[in-house]
Amino acid sequence: MSVSKTALRPFGTLVPAMATPFTVDGEVDYKAAGELANKLVDDGCDGILVTGTTGETSTLTDEENLGMFQAVIDAVGHRARVIAGTGTNDTRHSINLSQRAAKLDIDGLLLVAPYYNKPSQAGIQAHFEAIANSTELPVMIYDIPGRSGIAISTETIIRLADHRRIIALKDAKADFTETSRVLANTDLDVYSGDDGLTLPLMAAGAVGLVSVSAHIAAPAFRALIDAAAAGDFVTARRIHFALDPVIRAVMGHVQGAVGVKQILKWQGFLPNSVVRLPLVEPGEAEIALIKADLAEAGMEV
Repeated sequence: MSVSKTALRPFGTLVPAMATPFTVDGEVDYKAAGELANKLVDDGCDGILVTGTTGETSTLTDEENLGMFQAVIDAVGHRARVIAGTGTNDTRHSINLSQRAAKLDIDGLLLVAPYYNKPSQAGIQAHFEAIANSTELPVMIYDIPGRSGIAISTETIIRLADHRRIIALKDAKADFTETSRVLANTDLDVYSGDDGLTLPLMAAGAVGLVSVSAHIAAPAFRALIDAAAAGDFVTARRIHFALDPVIRAVMGHVQGAVGVKQILKWQGFLPNSVVRLPLVEPGEAEIALIKADLAEAGMEV
């Protein structure tokens, strides 16, 4: 679909970066994926990012990525926006996967900064523009230097905002000053890519959150985002503080996909906590820390 800059929040406002369920044999469990997607929408999420970082995209084949896109579309229909994680560090590969995703009923693409290669800023810009030019889908670019090994500079983001299909930024840079410059100088829909920074970024004009912790606390994140959007920062601040131990439980002791799968298994929303190597499931010490944080948050497992 072609989208204008004036389209109303084409990616939603509370967007879980959905985990990819596996069977005990390590195969993608598309049935469990559909069930998890429905649970997230029922809990208040209006967008779902499929096969992003938390979806373990780096260890999925293209066919598995496409299968996950279709499984989530089939499950949630038009109840939420479905965003496909199709970015890689290979521009031609990303174009091919994006074009194949575009043949499905996908609402948009998430494109991560190209990792490992360490291109120049001109190369990063050319990479994103080439992929955005390859389909009619709206694009969210993803700035996460801690994983990609390179940041998208503020100047590059401002230039990319001129592209008619690049309409959003997932910001996981944790540099409030630079993100404020993006908000001040572009009309991009900015999303916090760090659960704990949702409130300050929304106070500066961000529109929502692409989240890991929303898997287990979507109603609270929904309330925080709605309160912040309405200017009710007393309520938003109260929820922000209450969510701190939840975010620590999911992200503070193990990689996000590892933590969220473990908790979803305890809650009965996933049949297991299997992850693909090189990720491994949490050990006893890590489990104790996760449970302590959940207990602090008042969540029983």
